Amino acid sequence: MSDHNQQILLARRPEDVPTEDIFEFRDIPINELEEEQVLVKTLYLSVDPYMRGRMNAGKSYVEPYAVNEPISGAIIGEIVESRSKELKVGDKVQGFLYWQLYNGVNASAVRKLENTSVPLSAYLSVLGMTGLTAYFGLLDIGQPKEGETVVVSAAAGAVGSIVGQIAKIKGARVVGIAGTDEKIAYLENDLGFDKGINYKTTTDLQKALEEACPDGVDIYFDNVGGTISDAVLSLLNDFARIPLCGAISSYNSKGNEDLGPRMQPKLLKTRSLIKGFIVSDYRERFDEGHQELADWLSQGKLKYEETITDGFENVPQAFLNLFTGKNLGKQLVKVSDPSNRDR
Repeated sequence: MSDHNQQILLARRPEDVPTEDIFEFRDIPINELEEEQVLVKTLYLSVDPYMRGRMNAGKSYVEPYAVNEPISGAIIGEIVESRSKELKVGDKVQGFLYWQLYNGVNASAVRKLENTSVPLSAYLSVLGMTGLTAYFGLLDIGQPKEGETVVVSAAAGAVGSIVGQIAKIKGARVVGIAGTDEKIAYLENDLGFDKGINYKTTTDLQKALEEACPDGVDIYFDNVGGTISDAVLSLLNDFARIPLCGAISSYNSKGNEDLGPRMQPKLLKTRSLIKGFIVSDYRERFDEGHQELADWLSQGKLKYEETITDGFENVPQAFLNLFTGKNLGKQLVKVSDPSNRDR
C-alpha cells in the first residue's frame, strides 16, 4: 500500500458558475488506525449537482461545506487495513467520506457491499442514491398509474433516466426533456421513452410539449426548474403530482435573476400537488428500494449509463461537467482499481 495520501478541499465559495480554482489539492499523512477503525482506499467517487448548494454559505437541508476543509460525498472503497472485527482487508464498502485517496474511519461509517454480481460503480448510480431518489420520488410522490403521462426534465441524467424507466414499468406514457440529439436518441431508442424533446434546439418548447403530451401532464418529475418547468406546469391536468427533486438551472444564479411565472394559480386550479424531497427522507425504506431496483435490473427492466472520468486529479473537472450537460447518466470518477480486479 502507498503511504501517499491526498485530499481535495473547498478553497473558496463560488459566486456563480464554479471554476477549478475553488478546489485545492493537499497532501496529508495516513494516520495509524485506532481500535474498530478501518482504512478505506477510494475506488469510485461520486460528483453530484446537490454539492453545488453545499458550497454556498447559509442554512439548507444539509450543512454547507466549510472553506479550507475537505469535500465529502458518496464513495465506493476497499478496506486495505482493518482493526475491526466486522470488516476485513479486501472488503468492498460504501460510505459518505472525504474526497481523499484514503480515509481512516470507524467501521460503522461504511456499509459492506455483499452483492458481487454487479459492477461496483452501480452502487453509486442505479443501486445508489440516484436510483433511490428516482424510486421514492416517483413512486411515493408521483404515484404513477397506467396510461398517465409522465414528463421528466434532465431525463438523460442519473436520476431522470431511472425515473422514466420506472414510469414505463408502471405503464405510463413518458416524455423526456434533454439537451442533445444524442441524449434524445438514447431516451427513445435505448430506454423506451415514448418521446424526447431537445430543449436546446426546439424553437418553441411550449408547442413541442403540447404535441408530445396531447392529454396533458399527470406527473412532472422536476430536476431543473427554470423556463423548462414553466412550460411543463402550464400543461398540468387536474390532480397532477410534481416530485421536486432539483433546480439545477438556478444553482449558479446570483439571486434575483431566476424569475418566472407564478405557479400558484395553476396549482390551485388543477388541485395539483408539488412536494420537494431529498432521498434521506426515505432512509428507513432504503432496503425496499434497493431490493426493487436490483430485481428490475436483474430482469433487464432497467438500464443505466455511467460517465466515468479516470483519475483523482480530474475530480474537479468531472464536477464542473455536471453544469455543461456533458455527462450521460451518472457522473463518476474512477480513482483506483480494487486489489481483486475481477470486480
